[in-house]
Amino acid sequence: MSFLKEFKEFAMKGNVIDMAVGVIIGAAFGKITTSLVGDVIMPPLGLLIGGVDFSQLAITLKEASEADPAVVIAYGKFIQTLVDFLIIAFAVFLGIKTVNRLKREPEAPAAAEPEAPPAPSSEEVLLSEIRDLLKEQSKR
Repeated sequence: MSFLKEFKEFAMKGNVIDMAVGVIIGAAFGKITTSLVGDVIMPPLGLLIGGVDFSQLAITLKEASEADPAVVIAYGKFIQTLVDFLIIAFAVFLGIKTVNRLKREPEAPAAAEPEAPPAPSSEEVLLSEIRDLLKEQSKR
C-alpha cells in the first residue's frame, strides 16, 4: 500500500475527523472562556477586592535596565488562567454529565413487594403426584 493511500485512509477515518472538529471547537471555546474571565469576571472581582487589576499583579525579581527587560513573576495572569481552566473544566463536566444522562436507560420503577411465584398449574400438580408415586413404587 502506498504511503499516500495509507495516509488518506487514516485521515478520512471518522474518529480523526471528529477529533479535529473537537480540537477546533475547543480552541474557539478556550478563546471565549478567556474573554469571559478576563473581560467579564475578573474586573468586577478585582473591584470587589479593592480595585485590583489581576492582569497587572506581579512580583518583580529584577528591575528593567537599559539593555534588559524586567524579570517578573506574573501571578495575576496565572490566577486568570486558573479561573479559565476551572470554567472550562466545569463546562466539560456538565457536558459529559448531560451525555451520560442521555445515554443511560430509564430505570424501571421498583415494585413495592416482590411478586409471589405463580401457583403450579393443575397439570404440574398431577405430574408431581405421579412422580412421587413412581418413586415410592421403585423403593419397594
